[in-house]
Amino acid sequence: MVLYGRFESADRQTRELVTRAIQDRSALIADVLAPTLRELDLANAASLNADLARYGSDETTLKLLFQPAGGQQAGQFYFVASAPQIRAERVSAELDELNRRGLLARLSGACTAGRSDEIRYRQASGAVELLTSIIPIRGAAGCWVLTTTHSTEDFLRTSIARPYWQTEEIQVAAAIYVALALLAILVAVSIRLGLRRFRDVAAEIGGGRIGDDAFARRNVVPELASVARDFDRLVLALEQASRQIRQSAEEKAHSFKTPLASIRSALEPVRRTVPEDDRRARRALEVIDSALGRLFDLVVAAQRQEIGTADLIGAPRLPIDLTGLVETVTGELAEMLDEHGVHLTMELARAVTVRAGQGMLETVVHGVLENAVSFSPRGSTIFVLLVTTGRVAELTIADEGPGVDAALITQIFDRSFSSRPRNATARPSDHAGLGLWVARSTVEALGGSIEAVNRPAGGLSVTIRLPQ
Repeated sequence: MVLYGRFESADRQTRELVTRAIQDRSALIADVLAPTLRELDLANAASLNADLARYGSDETTLKLLFQPAGGQQAGQFYFVASAPQIRAERVSAELDELNRRGLLARLSGACTAGRSDEIRYRQASGAVELLTSIIPIRGAAGCWVLTTTHSTEDFLRTSIARPYWQTEEIQVAAAIYVALALLAILVAVSIRLGLRRFRDVAAEIGGGRIGDDAFARRNVVPELASVARDFDRLVLALEQASRQIRQSAEEKAHSFKTPLASIRSALEPVRRTVPEDDRRARRALEVIDSALGRLFDLVVAAQRQEIGTADLIGAPRLPIDLTGLVETVTGELAEMLDEHGVHLTMELARAVTVRAGQGMLETVVHGVLENAVSFSPRGSTIFVLLVTTGRVAELTIADEGPGVDAALITQIFDRSFSSRPRNATARPSDHAGLGLWVARSTVEALGGSIEAVNRPAGGLSVTIRLPQ
């Protein structure tokens, strides 16, 4: 639009210059003819055809008309000469045409006012627009009028004949612009469809429903071929990393659990030989048992974390019945609940489904519930609520424990963070500060969120939100 405005302004200036040049040329011809016309005897008017022929051209038509003195009111004109010359039998038709277009009245007005005029009109066919300059020349016998008519299509390819947007250059440019715009739209749509295919392929890979080289096989945009190959290599690398992490977690857990079990077994004979009244030795055995228990818990927590990381990378996202999973996990923790003397109240919406890797959500729910049980005093209740809001599943686990210091509540999901009061029922060896951290990492990787708030009545409430 900016360029069009600039070009239109330039064209307008060119039109003004061309029009002024035509008017000046017509005025010069009239000035040359004026001395002859003022002294000419009408009987010798036929010689004017030769005079006009010297100034005419293929693009310009000159006509000389005469209005006798006293004929101004009637608008009476005589056709005297022209260049190119008009045959005598065509003169009447020419005058009728001029009169029909109102040119004779304009000629009379020019004679009366004594100044030049300009008229634009189209031919009878409507194909070509004409520009006519009217130059009056006063003489003793009456008023001579010289008209110079030009076809506006010959004016330096300007838009005198039509609006600027109708010129050939602008129409060609507009056609090119429209073609380029359509091409750009087609390219954009093609790329959008290609990216949408990439998104669908990624979803199928996440769901475990597609094989190797999925991006390259599904891609139809040549410009994205290299990107598709890079994505396939990335998927393969992630799958290999997932397998390696899982294998490493199992090997390390086995390597640590075996010697720990051996140490614990070897302590049994020692424990039996230590006298009951040897408090120092008995205390040493308790410290060793506590340390072994903490080491064992750390190994289990580390194994769970690494397997969870492997699941985040490589496990397919499958529809998981969250309602059934919560019921299963709470059933598994029934013994722990009885041991701590904690009651459980559940209110679960039925058939709540989310997409996650197998075992990932179980780790999250298990970790949050274990944390709630460990903080709950004997005789208290844990509340489990599962609802859906729009396309989001919300699982809330609330206890009646001591809660968390308001200054530390934002840190409870940090790795290795623990803020257990001295009267907590759990042994220090039972907790490594990884459960809530693993839960947050897993939930966020699934596109959800997790938050904790202190309950007004006492205790902590942890809410997990997952997209369905």
